[in-house]
Amino acid sequence: MSSPRAVIQILITGTQILGKAFLEAGRQAAKIIPDARAPAHAVGGDVAGVGNASSGSITDQLTRQHRMTLDEAHLILNVKRGEEMENILQHYEHLFKANSPPAPPPKSATPAPRAKAVNQFHSHYLQSKVVRARERIEAESKMAAEAEVEQKSATADSSQPPPPPPPASGSS
Repeated sequence: MSSPRAVIQILITGTQILGKAFLEAGRQAAKIIPDARAPAHAVGGDVAGVGNASSGSITDQLTRQHRMTLDEAHLILNVKRGEEMENILQHYEHLFKANSPPAPPPKSATPAPRAKAVNQFHSHYLQSKVVRARERIEAESKMAAEAEVEQKSATADSSQPPPPPPPASGSS
């Protein structure tokens, strides 16, 4: 076999191998691309757990509405489930202030010595997540309170004795 013929055969074989590899990659991409274009509310959306909230329960409705699960809200505010609302609000206020931009210095007639900024860094994104977490926890506690009131009224209605039968209207 001559040298140019061997080189041509190697090139042809290599081209065939690369062609088959690209063809298979194209087939796999065609299967994946429709999944990538799925709506945000589908499983694996942009917020963890939101896409899985597909039932009609109150918790799932709140998860879709606030785009945040209750567990995520507790993690953001660094509170445990069942903590008092007062403690949750304290954590909220601390985190909100910690991510606030520094207040502008007061304007006075005499320039004050330049003080170091206590809070150099701020994040509007983190502030908004903190606010959404508080709103999600408040909405959940409000719904739980409403459900509790409904349940109490339902049990109160069922625990009352039945009304006495009406008196007989016939005379014998």
